[in-house]
Amino acid sequence: MKKLALHWQILIGMVSGILFGLIMTNFEWGAGFVSDWIAPFGTIFIKLLKLIAIPLILASLIKGIADLKDISKLSRMGGKTIFVYILTTLIAIIIGLSLVNIVDPGKNISQETVDNMVAKYENDSGLQKKLSTAGETIKKGPLQPIVDVVPDNLFDALSKNGAMLQVIFFSIFFAIGILLIEPEKAKPINNLVDSFNEVILKMVDLIMLYSPYAVFALLAKVIVSTNDPDVLYALLQYGFTVLAGLALMIVVYMLVISLIAKRNPLTFLKQISPAQLLAFSTSSSAATLPVTMERVTEHVGVNEEVSSFVLPVGATINMDGTSLYQAVAAVFICTVLKHDITFADQLTIVVTALLSSIGSAAVPGAGMVMLVIVLGSIGLPPEKYAMGLALIYAIDRPLDMCRTVINVTGDATVATLIAKSEGKLDNPKVKNWDDHYDDNIKSETN
Repeated sequence: MKKLALHWQILIGMVSGILFGLIMTNFEWGAGFVSDWIAPFGTIFIKLLKLIAIPLILASLIKGIADLKDISKLSRMGGKTIFVYILTTLIAIIIGLSLVNIVDPGKNISQETVDNMVAKYENDSGLQKKLSTAGETIKKGPLQPIVDVVPDNLFDALSKNGAMLQVIFFSIFFAIGILLIEPEKAKPINNLVDSFNEVILKMVDLIMLYSPYAVFALLAKVIVSTNDPDVLYALLQYGFTVLAGLALMIVVYMLVISLIAKRNPLTFLKQISPAQLLAFSTSSSAATLPVTMERVTEHVGVNEEVSSFVLPVGATINMDGTSLYQAVAAVFICTVLKHDITFADQLTIVVTALLSSIGSAAVPGAGMVMLVIVLGSIGLPPEKYAMGLALIYAIDRPLDMCRTVINVTGDATVATLIAKSEGKLDNPKVKNWDDHYDDNIKSETN
């Protein structure tokens, strides 16, 4: 009997989790049961993915750059990668602004609804924490993001998933050092990194065996934690505007895959679908990175020299879905709060959303922190920040799940595009968790 494909297993887990969560909402004890006995299994899965994210970046990036054998190749590929990521982010922001100006979802929100949402969420602890984080970010100097990329302690950087850019910086720096020493002296460390990388990739395969059960737990938790349905209904037009923009970004990616990478876009979506489904379930492109790298390298056929550089960089600077959401949310909030914005303000949104996306934390909720920066750039008074975020807070988590899918899809698309331009797009070479299992059993019995 043919084994059910992983993406179908994950999809079944997601649907089952949603249905189970809906059933549990009918019982007074349901939310507590899911929180205490179901959700922890999803938390364990996310922790496992985060556990191997930093070691994977360290090993794969060093190996990928060292295998280039030529620093000029790194410079060329790096320049193309940054340019394409910036271009796709600009396209996303422009799509978002175009849609929100056409649909104008804020025009139908009544003052009573505004007052109810602000009263309910303005003092929420989670929202206040995001405002505090955004305030600290705004106080930093204009060059502080560049300063923050350079670590002063490698082991401190390795201990924090939020310091991914610092790990990338060290990995590139270290790999350049390998390229500049004698090949004979570099060979032992190349062998070590190569073996370490293979072990980490095998760990990804093992973790993915658990993924269908994990997404069941994660989605069940999301459903029982859903806010007031009446508030969600009031925000439907705003939510659909964001979703329409995200759907258009998928169309853009598929055109790139078809016309430039010369691949079947439907096959491409099937190949990366487990990463997309996990991105939806976890709302974190950082946590999904190990799976994204595995799918793009083994299933799409992007050479590891490319994927090991492009994907980690993308997980930290490429926020197409988040940037599109910021454009829609900023205009929506200004419309509802009667804060007039000009065409010049909308150009400011484009620039600010682009800059704030670079280096932003690839974790759930980071988009709202970035949104405060965007709102500040177009002159919304600071005392209205909490009101603005409160307007969209109820629907932020489901939209965060959807825009993370776009972030991950964008990373995979750009990696495929760069691989095509570098002549590094090969046929898929899928590795399974048990490829050498029988060999090990035989060696133990002999």
